Amino acid sequence: MEFFAGGKVAEQDSGKRPHRILSLDGGGSKGFYSLGVLKGIEQLVGCLLYQKFDLIFGTSTGAIIGSLLALGKTVDEITLLYKEHVPSIMGKKRPSQKSAALKHLADLTFQEIKFDQMKTCVGIVATRLREERPMIFKSRIEQAMGREASFSPGFGVSVSDAVQASCSAIPFFNRKIVQTDTGDQVELVDGGYCANNPTLYAITEAVKAFNIAPKAARVVSVGVGSYPPPYQSLLSGARWIDMLPCCRLSKKIFDINTQAMEQFQQIIFDDVPNVRISNTYEKPEMATDLFETNERMLNILRQCGADSFGIYEKNWFNYLIAKIKTWRFRKFN
Repeated sequence: MEFFAGGKVAEQDSGKRPHRILSLDGGGSKGFYSLGVLKGIEQLVGCLLYQKFDLIFGTSTGAIIGSLLALGKTVDEITLLYKEHVPSIMGKKRPSQKSAALKHLADLTFQEIKFDQMKTCVGIVATRLREERPMIFKSRIEQAMGREASFSPGFGVSVSDAVQASCSAIPFFNRKIVQTDTGDQVELVDGGYCANNPTLYAITEAVKAFNIAPKAARVVSVGVGSYPPPYQSLLSGARWIDMLPCCRLSKKIFDINTQAMEQFQQIIFDDVPNVRISNTYEKPEMATDLFETNERMLNILRQCGADSFGIYEKNWFNYLIAKIKTWRFRKFN
């Protein structure tokens, strides 16, 4: 775990509160870990998280959680939704079945809600399959980054469709085709292929679109934890699709992407005060992956997230709540 702000002193008190950014990693079922962390943050700030954060970015499972937070849901409400639906979705055998179950949940949860109904600024990351580049669904024109004239919240796409796209990790799920308000059909896959950890994108948007001085930002980046991979063989009951080399490679790509984006962020924005919480667990009994369906293990993941937050809870009050003033942050190992 890290509590890190570049080891530098922030700006002198300007009378303004910092621009607060929340970034949520992708990771499928491991999003239960993120929910454990977020519950601690919610209790600390004493309000709904959209009221505390000016910008929420999310990829894949982080896109689901982030969108719900931005619509005013409590962490408990999201956790209940995850407990009820995630094991069922991840337990489906075929990609078409997973995608159908995800669509059912997304349509049930978000209905016809569009991005202009978000209560704070949002960025939902998906990947354009053919162009091999990101497509980020945003909620407000302030996020346009120089394209104000053509800006449309979420490209006119519903939150349900955008979230499905961000979660469509092939070959486990089918790709998602969305239609923008200009009539374009765009073929999308999981945002984890370009930014499983979307913190770098979020900071760039805050600095470039909102013209925020790097030292005036406060970034909370929540991962899903790192765990030993589960032992997989047909004798152990693993699904045949999980045994395919392409599937194992896809999971590895998400892990590598997460670490790479974190390193790039620290190099490019080393003066941005930031917190990164994503613990590593090495004991064999903690083996899991993004398709975990065991309810007991999912509950353990949530508890791990809560414990991760709790270790340094006392360091968070000024970071999240107070105005900008002279602070020194240090790295905890």
